[in-house]
Amino acid sequence: MSALLGPDDIVQLAPSGHYIALRIGFAFPMGEVNELPSDWVEHYTKQRFMLFDPTVRWAYGNSGSRRWSEFELDDPKRVILQARSFGLRYGVTVAVTDAAAGGQRSFASFTRADREYTDLEVKLLHAYITRRHNETAPPTNLTRAELEALGMVKDGKRLKEIAHALSVSEGAIKQRLKNAKLKLGAKTGSQAAALANQFGLI
Repeated sequence: MSALLGPDDIVQLAPSGHYIALRIGFAFPMGEVNELPSDWVEHYTKQRFMLFDPTVRWAYGNSGSRRWSEFELDDPKRVILQARSFGLRYGVTVAVTDAAAGGQRSFASFTRADREYTDLEVKLLHAYITRRHNETAPPTNLTRAELEALGMVKDGKRLKEIAHALSVSEGAIKQRLKNAKLKLGAKTGSQAAALANQFGLI
């Protein structure tokens, strides 16, 4: 297994399933992968375990990686114990945050039924989530003018209104939005505005 894991490696390392939340904003992640067993997801949702889950509580308060067997947090709803009966006997949770204060956070849990995760596997999974977190980082090269235009698109203003409000031509606004779309990897102005908003840029 190479040091640079891919999705196929993750399936091998987490045969019982995995969950990844990338760049959690105010409430929702920008990207999410839920490959946990559907019966566990249904049970977890029905029981409203999210608020009590020690793996999630740990991931929101820490950075690094931790095997489930090493958790010292209270588990009043016995989430980890119940997970075992769904084949999620052994697990590791990884949490990564931006260096800047108030930065975004990504976290993931990987599970298997047969054995504990080795130190090397834990390191590889941590490196994988760190890479995914960094790959989805917001661009830092958007200009103030581009962000200003995106903010007005987010507010539902049309090109003509934006140009009038900023005392520039519609062509100038089109160029700003084109640049912003390119930097954000967006197809439309609305999508670029939504992404900039998710990143907390506007």
